[in-house]
Amino acid sequence: MFIEANHTDLHATLELQHRKLGPDQVRRLEAYATEIFSALGLDLDRPGTRETPRRFIRALIDATAGYDGDPKLFTLFESESPDGANNRLSQVVEGPIPFFALCEHHALPFYGHAYVGYIAGEQIIGISKLTRLVRLFAQRFTVQERLGEQIATGVERILQPNGVAVYLEAHHLCVQMRGVRAVSPLTRTTFWRGEYHHNPALRSEFLTLCRSDSPVEQ
Repeated sequence: MFIEANHTDLHATLELQHRKLGPDQVRRLEAYATEIFSALGLDLDRPGTRETPRRFIRALIDATAGYDGDPKLFTLFESESPDGANNRLSQVVEGPIPFFALCEHHALPFYGHAYVGYIAGEQIIGISKLTRLVRLFAQRFTVQERLGEQIATGVERILQPNGVAVYLEAHHLCVQMRGVRAVSPLTRTTFWRGEYHHNPALRSEFLTLCRSDSPVEQ
């Protein structure tokens, strides 16, 4: 049975902005990008670069589309076992979910994989919706710590499950391209809610499932 989630609550949880970028504003942004690229040394008089400012602004708009939301996140299903107490040790784990985000400190990309687990209460969500939720929050200016918190909070408020677990592993180009210029650093973060917070065995099982499929570990 389909269940329609409360749109008002979801809009607040997903922190949507409903951006309105009109043609005039986009043209102004392209002019700013032209000035920046020229000052930094890019020759914009060549055939391959004349459209670079335009492409750059449109790429940024696409890369930050998570602020606009995703209407396909609003459908839930009844749990196969409505008595949530019977499911307190049964995990649903999805991953690896590839994601790409822009670091809010330097506006450079960080990218990696997310694993999302939950213990169902009275409702479940389609597996593809977990991927949509990860990408909704990843397609913004953010940091890895906030990204994981937002994913965990999103699953928690949408589903009201008995527990939520999120594991993120990512490479940060702001570390690789500037500063210490580390070759291949990997940042790992975990986030626990509900039963996962209280049960070490559940956390261990979740991490074992994540690492068994991790592209980094193979």
